[in-house]
This record gives sequence, structure tokens and C-alpha cells, in this order.
Amino acid sequence: MSVRVRRVYDPPEPADGTRVLVDRLWPRGLSKDAARVDEWPKALTPSTELRRWYHAGEASYEEFAERYEAELDGDEAAELLGRVRDLVRQGDVTLLTASKTPERSHATVLARLLED
Repeated sequence: MSVRVRRVYDPPEPADGTRVLVDRLWPRGLSKDAARVDEWPKALTPSTELRRWYHAGEASYEEFAERYEAELDGDEAAELLGRVRDLVRQGDVTLLTASKTPERSHATVLARLLED
């Protein structure tokens, strides 16, 4: 069982397993049929304030990741994180994001936490 991070705009692959969209907003210009998303836990995404702060370019990725992990300790986020962990125990999971740099996004933070 593995956890992968991919852009939601990339075509689905058989190796994706369960496809989980980890963005708060639906990706622009992408139909739900084309995305083939199995789960969309919106409350698992970074807060609007944290996203804006990070995208303003004033912080390092490491500091963003630290603050995001702290947000994941909240009740609703922790419950959803547990749900996705259950999916990982059942098989492969692909975390989907619209980020142009998924390797420096919240999806990579989630993947690391799910693999622990």
C-alpha cells in the first residue's frame, strides 16, 4: 500500500487506487467525470488564512508544513485524517491537488503523515 501525490489535472491511472482530492475548492475547468475523485475531505485542507500566508511568499515551506500539521490536530481534521489513514490501510491512495508544485504543497505534508 502506498500514498502518492499527483496533480488532479493529470489523467487518472490504474495505480492511483483511491483518489482523494485534498484541495478546498474544486479545480477550475475540470469536470467531475474527468477528475474521477473518490473522496473530497474539504476540512482536511489548510485554513484560508494559512494558504494566503504561504502563497504571499513570506514563509518557508518548512514553516508552512509545521503550521499545517498543527491545524491537523483539530477535531474535524483529525477525524478526516483518520478516515484517509483507513483508506491507506485498505490499498493505494493518491492525494490530488491542483497545485502547480505538488511537492511543496500541503498534499506532500499529508502524504508524509499518512506514511508514518
